[in-house]
Amino acid sequence: MRARRYRCRRCWFWQSGTYVRQGDYYLPCLSLPEEEQKPVGIWGQRHLRYLKQHRKILYTNLLTSGKLNSYLADIDEQAEEMFSRLVKQLAEKENVTEKLKAEKQMLWVQKMNNIRNRAMEVVNKNFICI
Repeated sequence: MRARRYRCRRCWFWQSGTYVRQGDYYLPCLSLPEEEQKPVGIWGQRHLRYLKQHRKILYTNLLTSGKLNSYLADIDEQAEEMFSRLVKQLAEKENVTEKLKAEKQMLWVQKMNNIRNRAMEVVNKNFICI
């Protein structure tokens, strides 16, 4: 069964969409669906880079369906929440307190950097490179 078509000025309309004549060819008039713009932070940007480099099909599917931005915003929110929770828990577990910060600032900075780096590794493993 052939798709019905009719002509209007310079476009052909098939049941599946609109086509524009470019030289000897009819090209589809493609447009992406509108997507709600949400802010995407550092974790979402890192996951986007991972998708572009390693999961190209998933990236393309999310992009063409108009769900990429909301997906990245969701990943970013979850990763940020996990990162904050891990830093707080590890700091409590290792007794890195405000008292230590007041007494030995450099030791506090070293321990907090160590804790932040470990938390970043966990978040990268669980949210970014999935």
